[in-house]
Amino acid sequence: MSHWLFKTEPETWSWDQQVKKGAKGETWNGVRNFQANSNLKKMKFGDFGFFYHSGEERAVVGIVRVIKEHEKDPTDDTGKFSLVTVEAVEPLKTPFTLAQAKADPALKTMVLVRNSRLSVQPVSPAEWAHICRLGGVEP
Repeated sequence: MSHWLFKTEPETWSWDQQVKKGAKGETWNGVRNFQANSNLKKMKFGDFGFFYHSGEERAVVGIVRVIKEHEKDPTDDTGKFSLVTVEAVEPLKTPFTLAQAKADPALKTMVLVRNSRLSVQPVSPAEWAHICRLGGVEP
């Protein structure tokens, strides 16, 4: 199983909106970066991801699970980009901020710290467990 981080502007798509979708989940579409798209294509059913609010909040606020693997994104006229479908699993009891990640030596090589602009990124098993613990949830 792999772990990921999905970034979204909360005014565009928020954790609360994701939760309201329930077990049917929601497609993660609109990705137009080739590196992020490559990450979408690597995702497998059952992989977990952090749901990250970008913008002013800049924090991991919840955990999602991939419930449908990549397929072509119908919002892409070029046919080059993919989407996956994710469902909300649980919120973090304590949101984990970008500032915390940058200040934490255990996360110095995390993609979020090195390339905070990438919208879909991998998370190592150690990073996953560390952030889950700090966020008050079981890894």
